[in-house]
Amino acid sequence: MSVSQEIAPRVDIAFRLAANLVPLDHGYALFGAICRIAGDLHGAGWLAVHPLPGVPRPDGLLAVDAHRGLRLRLEPGQIARVLCLAGKRLELDGHSARVGVSTVHAIEPAAELRARIVVIKGFTEPEPFREALRRQLDALEVVARIELGRRRTIAVNGYTVVGFETALHELTPEGSLRAQYAGLGGKQRMGCGVLVPTGRRARRTEARAEA
Repeated sequence: MSVSQEIAPRVDIAFRLAANLVPLDHGYALFGAICRIAGDLHGAGWLAVHPLPGVPRPDGLLAVDAHRGLRLRLEPGQIARVLCLAGKRLELDGHSARVGVSTVHAIEPAAELRARIVVIKGFTEPEPFREALRRQLDALEVVARIELGRRRTIAVNGYTVVGFETALHELTPEGSLRAQYAGLGGKQRMGCGVLVPTGRRARRTEARAEA
């Protein structure tokens, strides 16, 4: 079976974002702000939200890269559902951001992918986490070499959720698309498990967003 038959294809829709500062740990607040405009998306398995790019500050805030802005990964048939965000203001724990125009980008295969944080419920230690991640990849029929980075946390409704920075190496083009379409682990609508290529340009951008 082809990728399109097994896993619904995704695209990225990128909105310009007029914002100066937002919380560094903004995944939960950002998803909540999106839902207040686009409606309840808690059961939207077709949606993932990229972490906002920018430069972290020692005071726990992120100086947002407005040019790259807000980026959502979703099934093409759902694009109309989020176009209402354009022109609206997002409120993130006392910090605001104005959403601008959008562009749609195809997801391209890459041999190396990275997610800033992946969370798998019940797995907070490296080796059990790696084994659980391997089972997910096997279920997707994705062959890859797994590399775990630093342990990371996000706050979700007052609770601390533990995960790991994760990279996948030696992917085939088909496997790379499968992994990017499906994402890894849970909390994808809060910025977790969203895979992006780790090419030279991507590494420079991600390095600016390191906590």
